Amino acid sequence: MTQDTAALLLRLVEALERLAPPPPPVPDLARADAYVWHPERGRLAPVPQVAALPLSLLKGIERQRDLLLENTRRFARGLPANNALLWGARGMGKSSLVKAVHAEVNAETREAGGLVLVEIHREDIRTLPTLMGALREAPRRCLLFCDDLSFDPGETDYKSLKAVLEGGVEGRPANVLFYATSNRRHLLAREAIENERAAALNPGDAVEEKVSLSDRFGLWLGFHHCDQPTYFAMVEAYAQAFGIQVDAETLRREATEWSVTRGARSGRVAWQFVQDLAGRYGIPIP
Repeated sequence: MTQDTAALLLRLVEALERLAPPPPPVPDLARADAYVWHPERGRLAPVPQVAALPLSLLKGIERQRDLLLENTRRFARGLPANNALLWGARGMGKSSLVKAVHAEVNAETREAGGLVLVEIHREDIRTLPTLMGALREAPRRCLLFCDDLSFDPGETDYKSLKAVLEGGVEGRPANVLFYATSNRRHLLAREAIENERAAALNPGDAVEEKVSLSDRFGLWLGFHHCDQPTYFAMVEAYAQAFGIQVDAETLRREATEWSVTRGARSGRVAWQFVQDLAGRYGIPIP
């Protein structure tokens, strides 16, 4: 190689380095215990106070609560833990459970640095690799959370999630765990799966890539519609926690009427009823 050729190659390398984007800065996670990812600005916005309910108020999902709590505690202690997918019926406390578990574990581990909750919106999933890269060198352990995650026909953003969870070269950072909630077990609309299966030469291979996305979550927690006794337990727990003095018969009768008008029984319906009840009795809910 001549001296001129070597000099030319050196200039090319320097030019490419100038064109390459700089590595994402390590975020300062000392300002708060929760953040929201804003990819358009490349920053994490601190959340002064997370809207989290105490774990004791979440009724009818005790098994899911115990499994997610134990998984999160292991992660906070630096032990192996699984990414988690919370799927199932609307209004049964999936996102409330994630926030409540974070608050519980963060309080337990605060002296050791605590656990940071980082929310990424569904429409920003394609920027997940960038966020993971920024969090990789963060000094605190991070619980990455996406609420109401699902994919419609024709979308390819799921590939970013799939690569980050398991399949990428770098893999998931050791200090990051990913929790997602969804109404769909396989994160893809059933009609989209059936359409691809019907049109493909090999129906099994046609949908395997998208359906296997759920397999990247080591922990699956299903949430189902609650029965009437469980619904009453939710209402009574909320009423007691906020000091609403109503006799049991009246409380159950009005709670039943409320659920009938909503056409469903769930934790969300119970919470909405108690908010209405507290407003009528002039009792503020913090």
